[in-house]
Amino acid sequence: MYLYNSLSHKKELFVPNRPGEVKMYTCGPTVYHYAHIGNLRSYIMEDVLEKYLRYAGYAVKRVMNITDVGHLTSDGDTGEDKMLKGAKREHKSVMDIAQFYTDAFFDDCRKLNIKRPDVVEPATHCIGEFIRIIQRLLERGYAYEAGGNIYFDTSKLDRYYVFNDFNEEDLAVGVRESVEEDANKRNKNDFVLWFTKSKFEDQALKWDSPWGVGYPGWHIECSGISMKHLGEDLDIHCGGIDNAFPHHTNEIAQSESYLGHKWCNYWFHVHHLNTNSGKMSKSTGEFLTVSLLEEKGYDPIAYRFFCLQSHYRKNLIFSYENLDNAAAAYNKLVDKIAALDPDDPSAVDAGIMEQLKARFTKALDADLNTSLAVTALYDVLKAKTNDATKLAALADFDTVLGLNLLSAADKKRRQKPQENEEHDPYIEELLAQRAAAKKEKNWAEADRIRDELKAQGIEIIDTPQGARWKRL
Repeated sequence: MYLYNSLSHKKELFVPNRPGEVKMYTCGPTVYHYAHIGNLRSYIMEDVLEKYLRYAGYAVKRVMNITDVGHLTSDGDTGEDKMLKGAKREHKSVMDIAQFYTDAFFDDCRKLNIKRPDVVEPATHCIGEFIRIIQRLLERGYAYEAGGNIYFDTSKLDRYYVFNDFNEEDLAVGVRESVEEDANKRNKNDFVLWFTKSKFEDQALKWDSPWGVGYPGWHIECSGISMKHLGEDLDIHCGGIDNAFPHHTNEIAQSESYLGHKWCNYWFHVHHLNTNSGKMSKSTGEFLTVSLLEEKGYDPIAYRFFCLQSHYRKNLIFSYENLDNAAAAYNKLVDKIAALDPDDPSAVDAGIMEQLKARFTKALDADLNTSLAVTALYDVLKAKTNDATKLAALADFDTVLGLNLLSAADKKRRQKPQENEEHDPYIEELLAQRAAAKKEKNWAEADRIRDELKAQGIEIIDTPQGARWKRL
């Protein structure tokens, strides 16, 4: 298997530190709000990577952090803590916010068939680990105290900008747009390891430390949680491309200075999901969540299929038209699978099965090319073999792709045509108007019609064959 390594800027043969074992770390969510579908694209692609490694025979241990403290509204160590911001917005405690949005995140993951990592660790459970790492960095001269805070000293490194396809001046924290320069820093690139009570007096979560009451910086969390559960070396570190700087850059700086050796061999970065107006975020445009897609009648698995149709290292443009196309393609694929005979008594043809499997693995061995892996599904359907072999191959491949192919096909086979309870020209005219509004991407009007009918005791049920209705 070849993977593109963001650290070396080339595709490399994947060779884990220990034969047959993979230690994998994933940057988890900051649980102050719902995850938008751009965030979830990264988790979908990381999920495919993990499942394919398992499919290839590796014993994988995957760890994910939950950031429930320390992540400020600017990645450059300035601004309000995102968790405190969420608590103020909803008039709840920080821990209540953290629990609610952690549960919401994993509920979205369930809907998208994203496997829960083997270890999920909130940052607030690992304060002792962070303090120990910071103490050692101070002892070794890689950190210093200034203005009540503990900073990492980037001038001690031979090379700080390890993901060197960036312009150093553009990345310098002290000169980045909207980031205020911290006068306590010796160097503009230094970053905070520990904040004390001298800063952000309204911080809700604080702990005793050798440097006073305070809380950890964001970057130290992933280093500490990874080392706690995966030891002093790491095979693959995953995350969105926007984490490469400063977050992952700072993780490497502090981890390797603490350990005294290389920390992680492969860096797997998923590129952005954009809209026509730019990068998706929680603060601009429509806040696109899995729940919103469901409200608009989309199966979350259609969004997973949409993501798999593109390579993870390419920016993906989201629009409802593009999602409609993906949903239609997914439904047609399921229709074709539903046409296969699940009771075919034929034996699985081992030779054909191996040929089909070779095409599938060839695609994913080539830097996780999920688009070609999806094409391999159509190759199965076109293969000159019996239905038993086709269904066995589709089930096998779907353990990696996670598209619910056989269960969706089975459901479609068992579905009997359902008619409306009665003929009602008024309701059917409104359904026609709603269908026209959806075709024109006028979601507000479509939602208005749905809500109007619901107020009259009529529930609309969207199906791939069109809208049905029933009385509540």
